[in-house]
Amino acid sequence: MDKFVQFVDEKLSGPMTKLANQRHLLAIRNGIIATLPLIIVGSFFLIVAFIPFPETWPLVGAIKENVGQILLPYRLTMAIMTLYATFGIGMSLAESYELDGLSGGILATAAFLLTINPVSVEEVGFTIPMGPLGGGGMFVGIIAAIIAVEIYRFTDRSNFKISMPEQVPPSVARSFEALVPTAIIMLFFGSITYWFGFDWHGFIGGIVAPLVTAADTLPSVLLLVFLVTFFWSFGIHGVSIVGTIARPLWLQLIEKNGADLAAGLPISHIGAEPMFQWFIWIGGSGATIGLAIAMAFFSKSAYAKSLGRTSFAPAVFNINEPIIFGAPIVLNPILMIPFMVAPLVNTTIAWFAMSTGLVHKVVSTPPWTLPGPIGAFLATNFDPKAIILNVLLIIISFLIYYPFFKVYDNKLLAEEQGEVA
Repeated sequence: MDKFVQFVDEKLSGPMTKLANQRHLLAIRNGIIATLPLIIVGSFFLIVAFIPFPETWPLVGAIKENVGQILLPYRLTMAIMTLYATFGIGMSLAESYELDGLSGGILATAAFLLTINPVSVEEVGFTIPMGPLGGGGMFVGIIAAIIAVEIYRFTDRSNFKISMPEQVPPSVARSFEALVPTAIIMLFFGSITYWFGFDWHGFIGGIVAPLVTAADTLPSVLLLVFLVTFFWSFGIHGVSIVGTIARPLWLQLIEKNGADLAAGLPISHIGAEPMFQWFIWIGGSGATIGLAIAMAFFSKSAYAKSLGRTSFAPAVFNINEPIIFGAPIVLNPILMIPFMVAPLVNTTIAWFAMSTGLVHKVVSTPPWTLPGPIGAFLATNFDPKAIILNVLLIIISFLIYYPFFKVYDNKLLAEEQGEVA
């Protein structure tokens, strides 16, 4: 075990940390995470619009009569998430180069919009279709943002820009400095999209489609879950690494599910990110709510009992750093095993329940700090069976952790009694 830990630390820890902190991947992660408040709040409007209660209940009839108006905040937030994410990616990447972040965000957004071909409508002129602005356009947004900021960086580093005297206010000077990269970006993207007729979204969508399909399979979900817990077991933030790559795919899945619900269609996908949050990572990565329960209520050693009482409340709200680093789970050969196994078991059970229709598929993204049963209830559009499944998975997680916890607790107790003696 020591040799294996040493191998992971020397051969994987460094490269994985560098990968997680790679400039472009970090900008993608920061830009997408910045959109989460819009996605979460927009999800609530989707939930309210399709509240599954009888029309005879108070306010329910009025809600169902005004679904179109209630959905507007959803359509202008979660349904066009790529527009916001592109700005965030451009801003984050520009700041990593010590360029003006606001200019980077604006240039990235302009580049992305120039990949979309407006539709001519006789009554109103040209309109921008909503489809590319949602999750389906995320990869085009990422590519457009990176290209735009790299053009901005090139013009700045090569001094190929309009420089103003020091007396000019900084905001005005930055605007003039952005003129040259703006012209290059508009000519570049405009020429490709409109003059050469290149379909950015069709081309990138065709490449990404197999990845999206693969991400919504049980083997893929199991692999992602294993990788997250494997990296965490050695002190590497697994979600930072896996989530950076997988989150654009997850967003496409949850955006499609929301669109299905809004259109009254059967929900398409299982493997969206809320499925991980409410049916796999209950209590945090590794489904550590089971370990928190064991430590809080079944410990004999003073250390485990104290840690359990301290970490139980945070675990209820899906905050598990106290138990990951306090137990610790990291580099702990006893607790690493259930830390990896419990989420895999949860995944298999939850996938079976959703694929067979026993539990509704997720359609929204409630705040991740909600207690598990509440979050599961909201994410599945008020499916009471989701509460039962969430509680069942918590019990299963506890049963998986318990025998390993007892071994570790007895070890701690023996050490404490030895110290007293």
